[in-house]
Amino acid sequence: MPYRSAPTSEPLAPSASVPSTRRRGLMALGLGVLTTTVLGALTGCNLTKPDFKAVDVTGASYAQGFTLTDAQGQRRSLSDYSGKLVVVFFGFTQCPDVCPTTLAELAEVKQMLGTDGDKLQGIFISVDPERDTPEILQAYVGNFDPGFVALRPTPEELAEVAKAYKVYYAKVPGSTPETYTMDHTAGSFVYDTRNKLRLFTRYGSGAQALADDLKILLSEQKA
Repeated sequence: MPYRSAPTSEPLAPSASVPSTRRRGLMALGLGVLTTTVLGALTGCNLTKPDFKAVDVTGASYAQGFTLTDAQGQRRSLSDYSGKLVVVFFGFTQCPDVCPTTLAELAEVKQMLGTDGDKLQGIFISVDPERDTPEILQAYVGNFDPGFVALRPTPEELAEVAKAYKVYYAKVPGSTPETYTMDHTAGSFVYDTRNKLRLFTRYGSGAQALADDLKILLSEQKA
């Protein structure tokens, strides 16, 4: 952020005579300002960002939250999970590989966190509400972890939340109208315990990498 200095009224000319006492005071003041500036710069250089394995998206303006209906018919928002690490993934229940792998790894991460595992909340947002009924969604996510939450947006809500998250999804026709599949973004959004977006983890990064990153976020909370 730019700052504007207040103008001086009548600056001393280079040849102007300054009393010695005042001159020493000005020199001391100048040295003090210089020392403070240098120390501030050095301190800034020593500040290190967390060594995340996922993509650090702290401060991003997108993916700021959601308000959607879960498999039990209740409206859920990101703020409902304050105090927890939240991992949001967009997918569909008939996904052959990416979705089950991601959810299985997330369940594994929960185990890796040990006693902190209950601070992890998995959120699955369906990109195929046409086929993903509430019953199917509940059974699907429950197969990986009973604590995971499945959200089923309306087609209009899906378009809106996908835009807000910059997520891609598209129907890919199959041999019959019922056998289509879905193309979608393969990655997860990670929020800290204050509901702040922090990370985007790419598909294929593995459970250990995510567990390590979540431990860093938890350590920030405890600091």
